[in-house]
Amino acid sequence: MNISQSQPYLSPEEYLEIEKSSQIKHEYIQGQIYSMAGASDAHVTITANLVTLLRNHIRGTGCRVYVADMKVRIESLNIFYYPDIMVTCDQRDPKFDYFKRYPSLIIEVLSPSTEALDRGDKFSDYQEIETLQEYVVISQNRQRVDCFRRNLAGRWELYSYRKNQELQLNSLNFSCSLTDVYEDVSLPEK
Repeated sequence: MNISQSQPYLSPEEYLEIEKSSQIKHEYIQGQIYSMAGASDAHVTITANLVTLLRNHIRGTGCRVYVADMKVRIESLNIFYYPDIMVTCDQRDPKFDYFKRYPSLIIEVLSPSTEALDRGDKFSDYQEIETLQEYVVISQNRQRVDCFRRNLAGRWELYSYRKNQELQLNSLNFSCSLTDVYEDVSLPEK
C-alpha cells in the first residue's frame, strides 16, 4: 500500500465519491488514501479458488461473498479496506452499495509487500468489527493458512493449517482441503 500524492484530509463521503470513478483502488485510513498494488498469479488463483468454493457453499443461505473490489468499513476507526475475500451474513449489509460493515469472515492472501500490514495493523483494525468471527491469512509461497478465530470470551485464537490438511471455517460451517485452496498454484520448491 502506497500513499497517494500529498492529499488534504478527505471525509469518508468524499473518498467514496472519488473511489467510484477511480482507475486505481485506494484504501482509506483516517482521511488519507493509499493506492493498492496489483496481484500475482498465485494471489489471484488462490482468491478465485476460495471464492468459488465459498460461493458454492453459501448459495441459498442469505450470506454473500465479495472479492477484492468490495470495501469493508470500520466506522469506529474511520477506515475502509479492500479485503481479498469477505463474507457477510448480516441483513443490514445489503443496504450499503459500495462497502459492507458487518462481515463474519475476512480473508487476505499475503504478499511480500503486505504481509506485515495484514498480520499487524490491519488485523488489529479488523478486530474492531463486532460481527467478525474469523480472520484468515493465506501464504502464496507455501501451503500455509492461519485462521484467527474469535472465541466465546472475545479473544482471538490461532488455528494453523499446513500441507494437505482440512481448512475449517467455523463462521460458515465450511471445510475444504488445502489442496483445493492451492489448486493450479505453482509453489516454489523448498
